[in-house]
Amino acid sequence: MLQRFFIFCSGADTDILSDCSAGEQTKYAGIGATVFFTAVMATIAAAYALYTVFDNYLTAIVFGFVWGLLIFNLDRFIVSTIKKRDNFFDEFLQATPRILLAIIIAIVIAKPLELKIFEKEINQVLLEEKNDLTLANKDQLALQYTPSIDALNNEIDQLKKEITDKEAEVNALYDVYIAEAEGRAGTEILGKGPVYKEKREKHDAELAALQTLRTTNTEKIAATEAQIATLATAYQAKVADTQPVIDGFDGLMARVNALNKLPWLPSFFIFLLFLAIETSPIIAKLLSPKGAYDLKLEEQESALTSWVSQQKGQRDVLVATDRDVNNRVYADIAEEQELYDYKRKKARELMQLQADAFYKKQKGVL
Repeated sequence: MLQRFFIFCSGADTDILSDCSAGEQTKYAGIGATVFFTAVMATIAAAYALYTVFDNYLTAIVFGFVWGLLIFNLDRFIVSTIKKRDNFFDEFLQATPRILLAIIIAIVIAKPLELKIFEKEINQVLLEEKNDLTLANKDQLALQYTPSIDALNNEIDQLKKEITDKEAEVNALYDVYIAEAEGRAGTEILGKGPVYKEKREKHDAELAALQTLRTTNTEKIAATEAQIATLATAYQAKVADTQPVIDGFDGLMARVNALNKLPWLPSFFIFLLFLAIETSPIIAKLLSPKGAYDLKLEEQESALTSWVSQQKGQRDVLVATDRDVNNRVYADIAEEQELYDYKRKKARELMQLQADAFYKKQKGVL
């Protein structure tokens, strides 16, 4: 039962192969088994690849099964259409397009399985890329907010500088009127005289102005800091909104690109493995000697070709003979006087009818 199934997978003619030896049947069963298991691997690979795209088990399984059937049909067609010839070079030329197709199929099958085999390494590469993208995204978004925040910080620094400068001015006035009271500067008269009172009043006025300036600038600083906090909140919200896009950066193309950044040698050997699996039925057909199945198939095809050629020749002779007979028959009939008189009579009647019809038409016009 299993052998018959694998023979079916090989695309061989079961009617011809049933008359061959057990060894010949085993050979084609082995070719069919290779075709079958290649389709199984294609199904697994396609299902995994589609799962990375759709993230849905049912969709991946259905489309993976359809892809496996497609690969099975292609492989079965490729193997079944390779005919054994007496010249290896002719056989190789016949198989060249099929080998190229097998290489393409091997690449398509191998790539998704490479993604699964090197999944941990690919995840590490993707993690590094996501971190780089996150930092780059934050820097790019910061360019939208940094100029405004810097301008507001400069405004806060300017307001604080105004307070500091005013404090320095008030402290200087304080030192002036204290020195005047102590007799160390100004009039150098010890005591609180008129000059002392004048300088003290000036200091008190500036101190009051300092308090007013502190109150005003503190309010301005608080409002400016609130604007900075609003911009910072907007920046964090923007980062949070764009982060899911970066977190979802693990699709099929991203994984393929990450795989290409890994050392190429392991992936190359996996590709060679699947290439060997995919081309093994073709290579087996090319390298195997001409067996009983090939001889019987060739005999059947040549017999059919001969029969078709014979039938075509017979039809050509039949057509030529029929044409010659018809020519002779019509030539003999053309010489008969009876046929001539009959056609002359009918022609006369036709001309009379035409003349009568023309007369009636002209009379109606007049």
